[in-house]
Amino acid sequence: MAQQHESLSDKHIAFIRAQKMFFVGTATADSRVNVSPKGMDAFKVLTSQRVAWLNVTGSGNETAAHVQVLPRMTILFCAFEGAPLILRLYGQAKAVHHGDEGWQALYSQFEPLPGARQIFDMQVEVVQTSCGMAVPLYTYERDRDQLRQWALNKGEEGIANYWRDKNQFSIDGIPTGIVEKNR
Repeated sequence: MAQQHESLSDKHIAFIRAQKMFFVGTATADSRVNVSPKGMDAFKVLTSQRVAWLNVTGSGNETAAHVQVLPRMTILFCAFEGAPLILRLYGQAKAVHHGDEGWQALYSQFEPLPGARQIFDMQVEVVQTSCGMAVPLYTYERDRDQLRQWALNKGEEGIANYWRDKNQFSIDGIPTGIVEKNR
């Protein structure tokens, strides 16, 4: 049975810290819904009602486009090991880019990752837990290193070119702000 909470408890926070991946869902009122898996130890609980995650350069930039238009975001954590549990965070998020006030303070919370693109800062409005008993068990092996290596090989200039060429618009044509906000 699902339970809703106004904020993250210590038990929720411990569960989040133990997870190796999470999923992010966003959409505008008339765009495609985007659900994206994330990893790389890029999620931080800042307070019981505020979380942030570091977004690294990838093939799309849907989340950044969506939250500029409609800032709602859902983050899902799912137990693949141990006791079953699904934990969802519902809230309002904003993208913080390299050139934005607040970037440095937030970025200092994370291990530096090559290709860091934005940080999503989310105010948690509802925490929901549910059983997760239908989720299969998986054993964590290790993080993949390909994205880190790709970004290192590209270098800062190559990443900036990639943002300009591939990350300026969502698949629905919504601007992401990646070039303007990272100067």
